[in-house]
Amino acid sequence: MKSIKITVQDFTGVYAEQPFMQGLRKAASTDGEIRWFDCTRIDGTDCYCDDEAQAILRKQIEFSKTPALRQAQGPSSISTPGIHFFDNGNYHYMSKLWTDSIREPFDLVVFDHHPDMQPPRFEGILSCGGWIKEVLDNNKFVQNVTVIGVADHLIEEIHEDLSQANAADILDRVTFIRESELTAVTLEGRSPDRVHLTSHTTPVYISIDKDALNTQEAATNWDQGSLTFEQLAETLQALAQNRKILGIDICGERARDMGFEDTAAADALNNTLNEKLYNQLQSIHYII
Repeated sequence: MKSIKITVQDFTGVYAEQPFMQGLRKAASTDGEIRWFDCTRIDGTDCYCDDEAQAILRKQIEFSKTPALRQAQGPSSISTPGIHFFDNGNYHYMSKLWTDSIREPFDLVVFDHHPDMQPPRFEGILSCGGWIKEVLDNNKFVQNVTVIGVADHLIEEIHEDLSQANAADILDRVTFIRESELTAVTLEGRSPDRVHLTSHTTPVYISIDKDALNTQEAATNWDQGSLTFEQLAETLQALAQNRKILGIDICGERARDMGFEDTAAADALNNTLNEKLYNQLQSIHYII
């Protein structure tokens, strides 16, 4: 089994309230498979990521590779498989930066309550709300994208927005699993063809925004969907059984300045979820 590397990019300091994540931070000082980056002093990162910030973050991604891997695969190849935590949903564009390093055809599977495909207001601006479109427009290796758990009305809106921007053709490579399609039956058991679990052999990159999950599972800084942890876990397991996993991203913490009635309860909920996700992903037998 291939060793899984852990990278944490902490943009807001929210992980300080989570004992499990602080355990990873402590372990990073002695465990070469864990990297912890304090990103709280990097300007130009909240929701939108400017060029200077991107340059710093790309260096972190490169540094997260072990020396042996850099020598074997070269400076432009991603460390795989790897689990990447990067704070709340305002930083979901990090999945674009991580997938930029892939040098083989791949599919992108995203769990998100939002389509994250908004046309940019200003050309060349990377944002949390438009990063999937940036991947489709600029990454020659991405083949197809599946977004799971998107609010139904947002799918209709993104179709209209992309049509107005003369960019609707990219939707030919996108499959939306609407929130209304999620039931108590697991995604894998209900419609494996819809999430491309059995029909494709292309390697897959997975990006999880916890706002796709219901409010009993996570406390995030965006409106949330209705996905259950069991649905998420079983879909991850099914993906790993059939396809090579190139990397897994996890975001969707609460924003530190966002008022929850009980912030301690919110942090405890997210702490438990991060630990469950970590254990679930560690237990999977990955195809090399």
